[in-house]
Amino acid sequence: MAYSGPAMGSLSAGASASSSTIKQVKLDKESELRIEVANESPLRLRLLNGNAEIFGSELPPGIWLTFPPRLKFAVFSWYGATIEMDGTTETDYVADETPMISYVNVHAVLDGRRNRAKASSNDSEASQGPRVIVVGPTDSGKSTLSRMLLSWAAKQGWKPTFVDLDIGQGSITNPGCIAATPIEMPIDPVEGIPLEIPLVYFFGHTTPSNNVELYKVLVKELAGMLDRQFAGNAESRASGMVINTMGWIEGVGYDLLLHAIHTFKANVVLVLGQEKLWSMLKKEVSKREPAVDVVKLQKSGGVVNRNAKYRQRSRSYRIREYFYGLTNDLSPHSNVASFSDLFVYRIGGGPQAPRSALPIGAEPAADPTRIVAVNINGDLLHSVLAVSFAKDPEEIISSNVAGFIYVTDVDIQRKKITYMAPSAGDLPGKYLIVGSLTWLET
Repeated sequence: MAYSGPAMGSLSAGASASSSTIKQVKLDKESELRIEVANESPLRLRLLNGNAEIFGSELPPGIWLTFPPRLKFAVFSWYGATIEMDGTTETDYVADETPMISYVNVHAVLDGRRNRAKASSNDSEASQGPRVIVVGPTDSGKSTLSRMLLSWAAKQGWKPTFVDLDIGQGSITNPGCIAATPIEMPIDPVEGIPLEIPLVYFFGHTTPSNNVELYKVLVKELAGMLDRQFAGNAESRASGMVINTMGWIEGVGYDLLLHAIHTFKANVVLVLGQEKLWSMLKKEVSKREPAVDVVKLQKSGGVVNRNAKYRQRSRSYRIREYFYGLTNDLSPHSNVASFSDLFVYRIGGGPQAPRSALPIGAEPAADPTRIVAVNINGDLLHSVLAVSFAKDPEEIISSNVAGFIYVTDVDIQRKKITYMAPSAGDLPGKYLIVGSLTWLET
């Protein structure tokens, strides 16, 4: 992800910047203004004249937009524009060398494929639009390119499906999830991905290495569900999908990339920022899937490397945003439940077979997809739990989730658990899933 996404806001949209300064920036043709908002203050920005876009979404003329602290983004202009900023930035500068021409050329090719798919609606195979998977190392701009391709497609009237396999950050919902959602309008440059009807599967951890087999199973579940939806919706099928992936590209990470390409039946692989990965995938994918195009793209010079501490902070803001909204405009509800009212499960653990059934000397291995009941105790404090739609514990892996709760107190003596939920009322399911995802509310 080149820019860190809009998940880091903790001030209201009306908050004023400290030591506010107003300045105008002129953008020439095919140049961009790269901005990192100050750590403590939001930044207001508007388009005075010309045309400009952020992540592929056009800026409305003359309207102030408020960007939260710590956000990194770029304002690009195809034909020239004047931008006005009110507030403080860590950095802001204009760059005239960008890979945008190559990115929009990719969009044009994908648009042509969508039109051909729409014209072939009677042929199920030919009516499948582009299934684009964006791959590359950490901090190569994958999320940013995904957003651009989605917004440009939506601007043309398509409704592409966005699939996010990056459990480390989470562009659609909380970290620790793989998710998909249709994109019907260009993505709002401040609000980000719309959350009306996401399809979410809870992995529960921020790296696949915690349970590689479970990650693969959930990727397969999500792909299967989308295939069933596409089968009955010609518009979605022709619009295709854009799949964002994680930055783990070596060893097991590379195997998981190949698994995602195969499972989602991707027919376009966009490789950002690494020649070696492009060469390996071109050789491997052409051997397996002759109809797949593997395209090498340059990463943007605006890409910012983010350390582990920054990523952890980003995850924390993302979870906070889920409960409180981008600008603190939501009011989560505190609820109390008896231990007996909720059933908490963990996926993975316990031996696959009893020791007696194994060869002599062999040790029992943990079953990565075993559903294990978890006792409600103090260990759940500060955990983020997923609320499953499953009607039975055995359905937990194959079921998507309705949302999340945050455990704020566990009273062992009274056998009561206090949790925060986005809305009041009963939970939509009684089965909860716990992983290693935690959050300390500040």
